[in-house]
Amino acid sequence: MKEFIKDIFEFHNHFNQKLITQLIEFENKLPERTIPLFSHSINVQQIWNARITGKEKLGIHQLHSLEECAKIDNANYQETLRILDECELEEKIVYSNSKGTEYSNSIQQILFHVANHFSHHKGQIISDLRQRGIDPIVTDYIFYKR
Repeated sequence: MKEFIKDIFEFHNHFNQKLITQLIEFENKLPERTIPLFSHSINVQQIWNARITGKEKLGIHQLHSLEECAKIDNANYQETLRILDECELEEKIVYSNSKGTEYSNSIQQILFHVANHFSHHKGQIISDLRQRGIDPIVTDYIFYKR
């Protein structure tokens, strides 16, 4: 299972980097929400990684330049790989949400949530590009595996 989860995060990192390149190319044509949405997506991975490792967290809606997004995304990917190498998927993580409510989930559940979260917001960003007449890159997992 760990190898499959690593593959999913490699896929997300690969297409996040390509999508960032495309977003930089068309930055002046992007809707106002696109960069904050991408920033949010990478912030979420960093926050969940930090919940697992006990490190300092970014803000959920902290805004980054696209160049910063590329660096944070790569750092997030490396940190997720480290977590997968050093932790057990069944390990429970106790954390508090932004409202201070305490929860407990396994690392496997958390990482599935992060991967699913990326897919959701990537779809919104692809929609943003299409609405502006920009042909988005293909970001489907099956294309990545071909």
